[in-house]
Amino acid sequence: MNRNPAAAPPLNAARRHVRFGWWSLFVFAALGLTLEVFHGFKVAAYLDVSNETRRLMWRLAHAHGVLLGLIHVVYGLALGAIPGLGGPNAGFVTTALIGASLLLPGGFFLGGVAFYGGDPGLGIALVPVGALLLLAALFLIARSTART
Repeated sequence: MNRNPAAAPPLNAARRHVRFGWWSLFVFAALGLTLEVFHGFKVAAYLDVSNETRRLMWRLAHAHGVLLGLIHVVYGLALGAIPGLGGPNAGFVTTALIGASLLLPGGFFLGGVAFYGGDPGLGIALVPVGALLLLAALFLIARSTART
């Protein structure tokens, strides 16, 4: 079989994003199911009015995790379909997307583990870093579409 060695790195990156995306979807869908179970069993640590901050933070973790999982799947599929996507910064794009996928939902989740008088815990400090990584990755992807 005659394979093009230049095509190997994008295919590996594409597979990595698709794999990471599907596992992210699984993990954050399971988190969503756990939150539904907390509702169903009326878990006070989740449903009491005094835990409104926890509820919000954990719902945000679930939503951002699922959305970022979908972004990984779409980006991975697009890498296989659009040569040159991500441009010369494709390695940074991969790192930034994975970082954003860990920091954004992770920060929201940790912000809800311990909170202070209605304010999220210190874990929330991870969210802006993750958001910046996501914006940088999306900018580089969007910019590379003009070149492809």
